[in-house]
Amino acid sequence: MADAITIRVSKQLKKDIDEAAKKEHVSKSEILREAIVKYIAIKKYRRLRNKVLPFAEARGLLTDEDIMKEIS
Repeated sequence: MADAITIRVSKQLKKDIDEAAKKEHVSKSEILREAIVKYIAIKKYRRLRNKVLPFAEARGLLTDEDIMKEIS
């Protein structure tokens, strides 16, 4: 069984979560799990991007188009 975590949220946020769960036909836990997974993925991506950005800039890779040209 998964571990449980207790968090405190504002009344408005709880209302928003309740409404989203009802509209999506999923549990509140599922909504919160998905939000946390996305949050962590975004943070990891940003940390990685910040690490490699100096190396990319040194090679003249400044835009998405530059990267696509490089890998094509």
